[in-house]
Amino acid sequence: MSELTIALQAVGRGESLPTEELLSLVYEQLRQLAAARMAREAPGQTLQATALVHEAWLRLAKGEDQTWENRAHFFGAASEAMRRIVIENARRKSSLKHGGALHRVDISELTLAETTPDDKILMIDEALEALQSEHPEIARLVVMKFFGGLTNEEAADTLGVGERTVGRQWAFAKAWLLDWIQEMH
Repeated sequence: MSELTIALQAVGRGESLPTEELLSLVYEQLRQLAAARMAREAPGQTLQATALVHEAWLRLAKGEDQTWENRAHFFGAASEAMRRIVIENARRKSSLKHGGALHRVDISELTLAETTPDDKILMIDEALEALQSEHPEIARLVVMKFFGGLTNEEAADTLGVGERTVGRQWAFAKAWLLDWIQEMH
């Protein structure tokens, strides 16, 4: 077993482990996940990978349920924390865009624009909630890949399934989400 798995199991048994020690074991992997996630964002994104890692870590370390069975469980929780942070950031920016920071604009100068990246993230989150109600295990995979930035191999390891299974489930998820988005929007 890896040093991380042993440490996470100790925390799961209620043994105290300084958060700095646990952070040192997971920081680089969390940073890689966040960097992969943020690389898919539009240029000019205000949320940086380092900030995403730090915010996710704060949520994980201060959460009531600070017990993780193993590495896979921990990184699944980290992916979910990153997802929530990205969604909250998109919602905040969207609310500002849609009236949160009101100012007078001449309507004759406005042009129609395509959906912004934040709107797309919110749309994907809405679709993901619908997928969660029908296929929770596949929704978990989407969170890991889309919000956590895991590869198929990493997701397979985390979920305890084969890489081919992840490939099939990912293909299904993308098709399902696309259909849902086209029907609803």
